Amino acid sequence: MDTHRLLMKLWKSLMALVMAFFIINVALMVAAVGTSSVAKRWLGTWLPDGYTLNWYQSAWKEFQLDSVLWVTIEVVAAVVFLSILIGVPAAYALARRNFRGKKLLMGLFLLPLMIPPITYGIPLATVMYQAHIAGTIFGVILANMIPAVPFMILVMTPFIEQIDANLESAARVFGANTFKLFWHVLLPLLAPGILAASLLVLVRTIGMFELTFLTAGPDSQTLVVALYYAVFAAGVRAPQSVDAMAMVYMAVTLVWLLIALQFVNPTQLVSRVKEHPKTA
Repeated sequence: MDTHRLLMKLWKSLMALVMAFFIINVALMVAAVGTSSVAKRWLGTWLPDGYTLNWYQSAWKEFQLDSVLWVTIEVVAAVVFLSILIGVPAAYALARRNFRGKKLLMGLFLLPLMIPPITYGIPLATVMYQAHIAGTIFGVILANMIPAVPFMILVMTPFIEQIDANLESAARVFGANTFKLFWHVLLPLLAPGILAASLLVLVRTIGMFELTFLTAGPDSQTLVVALYYAVFAAGVRAPQSVDAMAMVYMAVTLVWLLIALQFVNPTQLVSRVKEHPKTA
């Protein structure tokens, strides 16, 4: 018994050390990029020779961040809106209806989330270029919807399952049509779930690099793709301005992620346990 307790303590200590090592490494990398983005000159020393915010102004002008951020807003807003429009009714149908092939359909929805986007992104981009929609903002929106809609469905299904179907039956008895049922009964109950799923889709879309990179054109790049081109495109660029752009991207993503975590508990997203009312 004492040996078992000792092994458990050693295992917990090892896990704590691994987590601490990981967190410290991430914190140091972020600190290095953040320090470089405000450094006047930083060569071979522990700390920069001085600090300035001019690199953020330089990055804003050099990489045209105003237009890049506007494209990002357009893409994210369209993807979130269309995901709600398609995903919520689909999640309702899956939560309320049992039909042949339902498990197979759920498995198909999981595929874009489980397999790497690059595996289906290349053939998708090929088809979109042949259809002459790649390179446009419409193509970027369409590509990002492929993982966003299944994600919306999978997040919303547990929320819908937790709503007692007797409420809908009662509304039907009192003469509510489909629109009134949705507007006055379902929407108020689903609002927290829709908000949480929308924020998570928003964060995923901001960080979706592969599909956006494969389908974006010069005027339809989101922030993450513009950051990639800033790092690897031909030409000489000050590393401080690239780091400043990276900090802008990280700040935008982190802010929305923190907002999302205020409205949703990640552990609830994997819970699909539904309590049925007890019969008398």
